[in-house]
Amino acid sequence: MSKYVEQLRRFEFTDILGWSYSRYATFQQCKRKYFYDYYAKRDIENLVKIRVLKELTTVPLEIGNISHKLIQTLLKRLQKTSEEIDLEKFYDYARRATMDICKEKVFEDVYYRKRDTIDFETEIFGPVSHAMKNFLTSDRLQWLFEEALVTNADWIIELDDRSKYGECRINELKAYCKVDFMFPIDDGLHIIDWKTGKEDYAKHSLQLRGYAGWANFQFQTDYSLIQTTIAYLLPEYNETSVVLNEYDIDDFAAQVKDQTEQMYEFCEVPELNIPLPKERFEMTQVVNFCKSCKYRELCDRV
Repeated sequence: MSKYVEQLRRFEFTDILGWSYSRYATFQQCKRKYFYDYYAKRDIENLVKIRVLKELTTVPLEIGNISHKLIQTLLKRLQKTSEEIDLEKFYDYARRATMDICKEKVFEDVYYRKRDTIDFETEIFGPVSHAMKNFLTSDRLQWLFEEALVTNADWIIELDDRSKYGECRINELKAYCKVDFMFPIDDGLHIIDWKTGKEDYAKHSLQLRGYAGWANFQFQTDYSLIQTTIAYLLPEYNETSVVLNEYDIDDFAAQVKDQTEQMYEFCEVPELNIPLPKERFEMTQVVNFCKSCKYRELCDRV
């Protein structure tokens, strides 16, 4: 087991809500969607339907999900052997994994009758195989072989259930900064987030700060020794890396505090994460957003 996993600070469950990038993003998009995502059990009348709708997926989500799983598989293989990857076998495995995963999912477009079926081969495996080709021919994979491999026993490749959400504290506030891939080299830590979506550094920079905050909290590693990277797999491989300093982190902590307090305002009892009545969580006025919301059936905005 990675010595870094052994060092992780664990937390007993507490009711109070924890900040995360994805939670606040949903909060900003639509308060009603936020309610359905995080307080569904408070809507007894619609609970079964909410749970069904919450599991709906989309083609872009599955491209990202499957690409992520395949990179996990490749990295776990690298921990066992540095032998050359048999590309024919890998792509055969990738195709089978894609089909197995997709056939178990209910796609939003099909559920809402926008179309009858999803062409898994063309729409999902095509982009996934392109993403994998970009990863396998990237300088980053070469770096993994040449520089990171020596510490492969200490890599973090998806944390276990007790730590997978990345719970930490940002200036004493509960926060979740989910780190999937971390590679220690000498005294430094390299955290990489591979994505298949569009490049958007302004959007993703907050995530990078969260990763650095998590690593500093968990391992007391100085920020100057933590490099965080967003790696875009499509349409071409491209990375944005940053080493943060205390000013970046102070700004991040202030954002977390402000955003957490905004979410507290929708709680009757913040300490217990008891929400206000559902009616207080208003639907967005940006109706175009509803066209791609999985819960639109509940809001009569189909």
